[in-house]
Amino acid sequence: MAACIFIGDAVEAAGWRLAGVDARVAEPGAEAAVFSAALEEAPLVLVDAAVAALLPEPLLRAALRRLSPITVVMPDLQEQVPYPDVAARMKRQLGIEG
Repeated sequence: MAACIFIGDAVEAAGWRLAGVDARVAEPGAEAAVFSAALEEAPLVLVDAAVAALLPEPLLRAALRRLSPITVVMPDLQEQVPYPDVAARMKRQLGIEG
């Protein structure tokens, strides 16, 4: 069992592999299958924001809510996929939008 699995593009995966992480690149259309398999194989799953954007919303939401494995969406370093504004989301949920 891998301690951590990263799912992202080939360039980022190569960097994660250098750090000793089991890094996977999902073929187009296979993102959900690779993600689901990773959830069963490791206690920590890191997924690139670009891959996370391609996952079915219910699958990603359920994974983020689970206590195990811990799932983290990594920000897109090339800034092609916007990272969610956590502060704005919290304000909306608390009903204090400004």
